[in-house]
Amino acid sequence: MSISESEAAHRAASDAERVAWVDEQDRLLGGVPRAELRERGLIGRASFILLFNTRGELCVHRRSLSKALYPGYWDVAAGGMVDEGESYADCAARELAEELGIAGVPLREHGRFFFDEPGNRLWGAVFSAVSDAPLVLQPEEVLEARFLPADHALAEATPCCPDSLQALRLYLADG
Repeated sequence: MSISESEAAHRAASDAERVAWVDEQDRLLGGVPRAELRERGLIGRASFILLFNTRGELCVHRRSLSKALYPGYWDVAAGGMVDEGESYADCAARELAEELGIAGVPLREHGRFFFDEPGNRLWGAVFSAVSDAPLVLQPEEVLEARFLPADHALAEATPCCPDSLQALRLYLADG
């Protein structure tokens, strides 16, 4: 499957966006272009939003093939990098609306975690939301999405983004 022109343009714009740059204790150091953050192994901030319907099913989606990290992987959380000057909560609301078309819903924060793997170092804030509104997928980022019982999501959504799995584990531990 090839990458469309709109996906390629979206990826180039995404790589140039200035995102929050932090240290190992999540202290803000400034902002850098997203591609530079990855290339230099710097730490960024990200928000992860676990979207449930009123039946308690978790939304899982498959990432587009143009994504810099985990292209084509399943993801148990909407989300993305916190822009320079943006809060975790504002990022969560923005990403949920952009990726899945869900806006104006209450977001509950469940805590933060540090994730460290080559090319993906971040502090992540985990949020959850509940909505039965129809999903409107952002085609440059999301290929498909569906709701699954949470216990099936982990088994059926493979391969799955490891950072989002860590976010889900934090959510489950928060009870």
